Amino acid sequence: MLTYPQRGQSSIRNKLRSSAGECGVRRRAGPDRQESMASEDPTVNDGAAASPVAGDPWTNREGIEEYNIRWHWLQKPSSSGFTAVLRVRDEARSLPWVLPPILRSVQHVILVDNNSTDGTPELARQIARNQGSEHKLEVLSYPFEVSRCGPEHLWTYPDSVHSLTYFYNWSFSHVRTRYALKWDGDMVLSPEGEQVLRDLAWQLEGVGGTVRMALSSVYVESPRVAYVDLSYVHGELCGWRNVPEHTFVKCFDWEHVRPWSDSLLRVPDWMCFELKWLEADEFDHWSDTEFETGPLFRKRREWAVIRALLGGTDLPDGVIRIESPRDVHVVDHLQQNYVTMRHRGSAVESAFDPAGNEETSQQLTEKTQRS
Repeated sequence: MLTYPQRGQSSIRNKLRSSAGECGVRRRAGPDRQESMASEDPTVNDGAAASPVAGDPWTNREGIEEYNIRWHWLQKPSSSGFTAVLRVRDEARSLPWVLPPILRSVQHVILVDNNSTDGTPELARQIARNQGSEHKLEVLSYPFEVSRCGPEHLWTYPDSVHSLTYFYNWSFSHVRTRYALKWDGDMVLSPEGEQVLRDLAWQLEGVGGTVRMALSSVYVESPRVAYVDLSYVHGELCGWRNVPEHTFVKCFDWEHVRPWSDSLLRVPDWMCFELKWLEADEFDHWSDTEFETGPLFRKRREWAVIRALLGGTDLPDGVIRIESPRDVHVVDHLQQNYVTMRHRGSAVESAFDPAGNEETSQQLTEKTQRS
């Protein structure tokens, strides 16, 4: 029987001291192991990509009708624009920088709170109220413990309320606009990024494409000091049409939205950065933290940077220290200067790059105007 540590049981410093052999479970050991895992447990393919029939809701195996998935596109036509969906847990520290710019940039924001204990939903409502955007924000509660990425996710049935796959599909089923935007509780838009996101709403109207965003990580040490990883950005699929073709399916380590569309728009890499607080446990949502030797390059990179910052060793190449002026928070300072910093830095981008399917924002604008 597989057992997993509970959240909060060990700090990130303890995890960094652990050797690779202490994790007890290896996520991937080659194709043979992957095939045997699939055959031993039907959860790998069971119900992950089930399509709705007529207007019937997607049910969960626990039989909790209140949390059946009822897709909006099965019931009513969608309005134009973007809805940003944030799935959050204890993100009160980041929300003052995350929420205001996204509220200014899209038609609607859905914040799905998953058992926060730090007042995240209350703070979200207050932020929206303070900037006159109460009508744009919808706060929902998802009260179930959700399996963490890695082995814990793999061994959870995809139609369970405890599955990442089910959690994401339930969250995105509330989108009522033509496009959905996958946003995280640690993603901060630059002012220039806000304008790009506002423009996307009309650029995508006649195209029906998907949107890919590249992000750099910002490691916050104190109110005035942070470290920015300029040499590595990771790409994520973040925007898509709110239609049956784009629902979440179960993969080995996490959920994934399917499938690719014919048109993929890659937005500028200076739009947004993601916050990582060194005082927090960055890997709390993973059930296996064997990143040092694991196959996930992004996690290996984050692991190496955090280990260097907490251990006082040399930083990996491309990580720079930022100190803000007196009385200016370093995240505010970064927001205003991120575009310049990004242009001066060089980055090696990982992640997906479907050959022949990418379009620049200018190319997509011209395509829209011709149609």
